[in-house]
Order: sequence, then structure tokens, then C-alpha cells
Amino acid sequence: MRPKQSVVQAIKVALRGMTILLAERAFRIQLTVGLGVTVMGLYFEIEPWAWAAQTLAIGLVLMAEGINTALERISDFIQPDFDPKIGRIKDMAAGFVSIAAIISLIIAIIIYSEKLRLF
Repeated sequence: MRPKQSVVQAIKVALRGMTILLAERAFRIQLTVGLGVTVMGLYFEIEPWAWAAQTLAIGLVLMAEGINTALERISDFIQPDFDPKIGRIKDMAAGFVSIAAIISLIIAIIIYSEKLRLF
């Protein structure tokens, strides 16, 4: 078991984890999409409730992508060779991201459909 960390040490570890995630292509893509939607929010001057929903949706997708990446890395560490059981675990983790993305898309449609005259 690790010795107890100070708050500063815990923050450093968390920042290192975020830096590692930024090196991941899929995470950078999701982050770029999130930044693009944020720019849309600024352009359309969305309401406070929409900012809250949009921020939570972006965070949900980024968290799901981070969990997916961590599960993939630990799966590869545990079993470097192909294993159908590990493959199913990785597929489920990818499914987490898909669920988060679908929920985020629904939220975006609710926020932007009127502004973009989609319906």
C-alpha cells in the first residue's frame, strides 16, 4: 500500500494523469469536439441551464474516454496477447464512450436544434 499523499502530491498525480490522457489520440479528438461545441455555445449565447448541461455532457464524454483508455491499458498489461475475454472487456469500455457520446448528442440537439433550425 502506498504511503499517504499530501494534497499537493495528489494534485500532481492527477495532473500527470491528465497529461497522459492528452497524449491519447481519441481523447484529443473528444476534447477538440468539446471545445468546438463550447465555441458554438459562445456564438449562440446559450442560456445558463444549457451551459450546465453542455459542460456536464462534455465532461461525461471525456471521463468515459479516460476510463476506456485506462481499461484498455490495464487489459493490455494483464494480457498482451489476443484474448477474446479481454476483447469483450475492451468492447464494453468502448461502449461506455458510445453511450456518453449519444447522451451528449441528444443534449446538443436539445440546445441547438432551434438555433440551427433543425426542426
